[in-house]
Amino acid sequence: MKQKYFILALFACALIFSTIVVLNTWTENKLSVDEKRFDLDQNDELSEAEKQLMFRVMRLEAARGNKFSAQEIREMQGGQGDRSRGRDGFGRRRGSREPSGPRLDPEQVAFKDGAATIPDRETFKKLSYQGTEVRIDTQLIGIEFVKFQIENTHTQNPQLYFMNTETHRSHGSFMGAAGLGRGQGQMRGVLSYRPLFTAPNGEPGVYTFEFNPNDAFPFEEIKLAHDLLVSKMPILKNRLGYCPLWGAIGIYNRERTRYDAAEFPVYFEDDLYANIGYLPLNQAASFGRLRVLEADERPTVRDIVICKTLPNEMPRVAGVITGVQQTPLSHVNLRAIQDKVPNAFIAEAWKSERIAPLIGKYVYYEVNADGFEIREATFKEVESHFSDLRPTETQKPERNLSLTEILPLDSIRFADSSGFGVKTANVATLRTFGFPEETVPNGFGVPFYFYDEFMKHNGFYEQVENLLSDPMFQSEQDTKVTELKKFRAEIEKGGMPAWMMDALSELQNAFPEGTSLRCRSSTNNEDLPGFSGAGLYDSYTHHPNEGHLSKSIKQVFASLWNFRAFEARDFYRIDHFSTAMGVLVHHNFADELANGVAVTDDVVYQTIGNYYLNTQVGEDLVTNPEEQSVPEEILMDWWDSSNYRVVKTSNRTTDSKRILTDAYLRELSRYLGMIHNKFGQLYAPTSQTADFAMEIEFKITNDGKLSIKQARPWVR
Repeated sequence: MKQKYFILALFACALIFSTIVVLNTWTENKLSVDEKRFDLDQNDELSEAEKQLMFRVMRLEAARGNKFSAQEIREMQGGQGDRSRGRDGFGRRRGSREPSGPRLDPEQVAFKDGAATIPDRETFKKLSYQGTEVRIDTQLIGIEFVKFQIENTHTQNPQLYFMNTETHRSHGSFMGAAGLGRGQGQMRGVLSYRPLFTAPNGEPGVYTFEFNPNDAFPFEEIKLAHDLLVSKMPILKNRLGYCPLWGAIGIYNRERTRYDAAEFPVYFEDDLYANIGYLPLNQAASFGRLRVLEADERPTVRDIVICKTLPNEMPRVAGVITGVQQTPLSHVNLRAIQDKVPNAFIAEAWKSERIAPLIGKYVYYEVNADGFEIREATFKEVESHFSDLRPTETQKPERNLSLTEILPLDSIRFADSSGFGVKTANVATLRTFGFPEETVPNGFGVPFYFYDEFMKHNGFYEQVENLLSDPMFQSEQDTKVTELKKFRAEIEKGGMPAWMMDALSELQNAFPEGTSLRCRSSTNNEDLPGFSGAGLYDSYTHHPNEGHLSKSIKQVFASLWNFRAFEARDFYRIDHFSTAMGVLVHHNFADELANGVAVTDDVVYQTIGNYYLNTQVGEDLVTNPEEQSVPEEILMDWWDSSNYRVVKTSNRTTDSKRILTDAYLRELSRYLGMIHNKFGQLYAPTSQTADFAMEIEFKITNDGKLSIKQARPWVR
């Protein structure tokens, strides 16, 4: 994982420069040198398909660290390249290297080239590779793997070579270094580590072995390979399974009874994304008191909570463990990422022998890709951790009160976020990307100026000062919850000056009579790089029978003072008086067919070159899922929407029917490429780094149209 981000970081600057040049030249209606590489029909302009290809190829080049040739780019336009037997996808023949010296036995191979044994996990890491340079083996992108070769399988003394896969990405390269020629009795395979899955022995992490996609070895040879691998790498015992690729499926089916009786399991590729027993949603470490959170209980900032069901709302906590699978893009996980606290799904965690004895005690809890660590901690460790965690000085978010009028979205710029909030400014910016009409909702932005004038008109700032000076409010959580609830009720009943009522009436009348309006929170301390604020504030739908729009606007204003938002600001020492609420107003989406969240990078399984998509039917929100809800989960290739993997199907559909059809995937692919690159330029230079990604929320409306309702930077 570290290697992935190291590679990405090295070449981020090159990508930014290249993309800026490209975008600038578009405005001048001429092609740059870099852009001409993608003018495949040589007509001196880029079609939409060529632009999308350019976006994706340049992003992949940043990950690789070098540029593709013109021929390789043409092959990418076709999607797959040459996958015929004996070629690596770019037309080069594989395995043609001749031995560079005498034949070496496994024990004679230098470690820079390989090894005869792997005694422990650390040695596996040293021999492994994880990244994008996998040649034809695209199924291995982002997976930690060690290639191996078995010689003389037709004799009584077969030999196993583990390759140093960091040095030799191909078997042909290794064979040249080890003096191995082509001959009878050879098996060339890959040993991969899959950290998210539970092995038959109950330990987290599964290893799988596979061979070339078109190889078809009989059961006896597969068992021989399994036994050799376990004998030379003891930690594989009861943790190793065989993964037959497409060429081996036929012979596997013919010999199925022998595999069913074997001591090792068989995993098909789709199995490796199902039945997860452990999922690291946010890799981090923390200290706190471990407790099982019941449905009616409220945690504190120092609690590491075990949730038997997934809560829709949660204030800041020290760490999260859920006993049911989480939706990776839920507000609970987005909060964990934002707060930099560990979060993982651990099946039936409260029953675990490692976890149950620690409930009620101070613990150290760490989530990582390989598993989790949890141990008892001292009170001193906990105190030191929290004293180092909070900012030392008060933070004051920018609040521009010079923007005094409600404006249509088409009059709001990206830079106006300081006066309208990032949510409003980003939706307004989305409308400038040339997407089809109604893809991005049209509406209005109510600026921070309205909130500030409303608070002053009712003397509410003075009430906040009284609350903050009350010792009971500061020290007693129940008092804080009660007083904030009372304050919100007063805000909802507060009066508005006549000019504000008139302005909101004009906004309301701008929509057709009988339109339900969605009033969405848009503050100056959410949707920011490094702080998403996901789930902190509330949005409301204003129906025609509810009278004046001020009712719902005041409800949104009041949500600035809910407990979870107050606690988050308090922990990060964000000045409550500098925080302001704007409101994004557009027509309400009723009876939607589906809702979803997408990220322009795979932020869950950490594969490279994929978008990550979550979708659920109807109004069972991905961000705030109903109990036991399992959304559809898809990984989609950056540059080829037809190349995707359905990791999970929704449990709200019948017959495992897919929500995002191929047509929707094609449409999303176009939008995501544009959103990633356009916002990457707008957030540059501080946020356009190698691990920059954008998160969007989308809907499929009741008439089947795809609508994008929000875009914000993904917080790493």
